[in-house]
Amino acid sequence: MGINATLIGQMITFSLFVVFTMKFVWPPISQAMAERQKKIADGLAAADKGEQALAEASRESEAALKEARTSAQDVIANANRQANDIVEKAKADARAEADRIVANAQAELDAEVAKAKAALREEISGIALAGAEKILGREVDAAAHDDLLKGLAAQV
Repeated sequence: MGINATLIGQMITFSLFVVFTMKFVWPPISQAMAERQKKIADGLAAADKGEQALAEASRESEAALKEARTSAQDVIANANRQANDIVEKAKADARAEADRIVANAQAELDAEVAKAKAALREEISGIALAGAEKILGREVDAAAHDDLLKGLAAQV
């Protein structure tokens, strides 16, 4: 097999095809591949930034959640303190009201006892006059002996 013109023609055609491809086809493909590599690198960088931002947001949300829990616990503690203060104030008010009611009742009781004693004295005075009338056999003048009766009533 010898080298003939067909083989030389094919070599020239192949060389022209390689030159044409290197001159006109290869640069756009290389450029597209470079752009694609740049897009992939940018996407990876953005993914890394996104992961970092997600991690930072997660830390911030944990801190905010922790602060909110602390704040909620403070609010609950303040509410409990206020509730206890209100209950203690109500107890103190109730005790004061009970003491006032007891004092009023004691004053009314004392007044009733004094009234009963006065009524009893008057009754005893009447009984003493009736007894004295019977003993003396005559009527005793209550107006004339009022001082004497008051003295007797005070002794009783």
